[in-house]
Amino acid sequence: MKLFYKVVDVFTFRRFFGNPVAVLLNAEGLAADEMQRIANWTNLSETTFVLPPETAEADYTLRIFSPRSELAFAGHPTLGSAHAILEAGLATSRPGGRLIQQCDAGLIQLSVGKREAVPELYFSLPPAQFQPLGEADLTELALILGRKVEIESAPAIVNVGLNWIVAQLNDATSVIDLRPDFARLAALERRLGVAGLTVFGTHKHGEAAIEVRAFAPSSGVLEDPVCGSGNGSVAAFQWERGLLPSEGVDYVAAQGRCVGRDGRVRVSVDVRGNIRVGGACVTCLDGWLMR
Repeated sequence: MKLFYKVVDVFTFRRFFGNPVAVLLNAEGLAADEMQRIANWTNLSETTFVLPPETAEADYTLRIFSPRSELAFAGHPTLGSAHAILEAGLATSRPGGRLIQQCDAGLIQLSVGKREAVPELYFSLPPAQFQPLGEADLTELALILGRKVEIESAPAIVNVGLNWIVAQLNDATSVIDLRPDFARLAALERRLGVAGLTVFGTHKHGEAAIEVRAFAPSSGVLEDPVCGSGNGSVAAFQWERGLLPSEGVDYVAAQGRCVGRDGRVRVSVDVRGNIRVGGACVTCLDGWLMR
C-alpha cells in the first residue's frame, strides 16, 4: 500500500526554512500504533495523518503525533496539513476562504489568504485557559533557564489545546542566548503535564516584534523550530497580562534562528482577545511511503 506523503515547511515561503511537518494524506486503515511508528521514523517535531471528517461541519480529520505521543492539537501541523490537503485537491476552501479541521481539540477554523501575492494560512486559536505556577515551580524554572524570570508578568501554564509553560525574558537577545537545562525541563514537563516551555522577549528594532523559542524535551523535541501553538500561547499570555494594546494588534514573531530555520509567524489579536496565528507554507517533498 502506498501512503501519499508530503513534507511542508511552515511559517516560511522559502524551502528548508521554517518548521517542517510530514503529512500522510491517505491514512485510512492505519492503526494508532502504526501512526506512532511512522512519526518516530520521520523524526520531525510532528507528523500528521489525514482522515475523512466525522461530522458534516468539518472538511477533514487530522491526527497529530510527535515522535513519542499523540497530540490533541498543534499549530504548525495544522497549517502545513491544510496546505498539503489543498495542494493535493483533497478539500477546497469554503466561501470566504475557510477550512474546518476536526481534531482531538475540536473543530479548528482556518482561513486562506494572500499577502503580497504569497499565499498564507491562519488558524483561529482555541480559547486559552491559564494556570499559575507555584513558588517551587517558579524556582525550578529559574534554575532551568539559568536566570531570573519576569515576576511582573509571572510565568504561567497556558492551555490552547496544548499546554505550554510561557515565560517572558528581558529581551530578544536573552531569548536567543538561552541555554536551558533540558534534563530538568523534561522532568518539570512530566510533573506538570505540559507539552513544553515557550519563552519570548521583545525586539527593539526590525520587522519582528518579539523573538520566540519553544522547547519540549519530554516529547523528544529539544527545540521546536517554529511553533504555532507556542506562539498562540505567547499571544494569549501577553493579552492576559495586559502586554498588548486593548484595541487589538497585529504583529510578527521571529523564531527558529537558533536552529537555522528563521521562520516568521503572523499573529492577530482582536479587541475581544480572539487570536489568529498564521504564515506562509511551502512543500519541499512530495512522494509516497510503502506500507
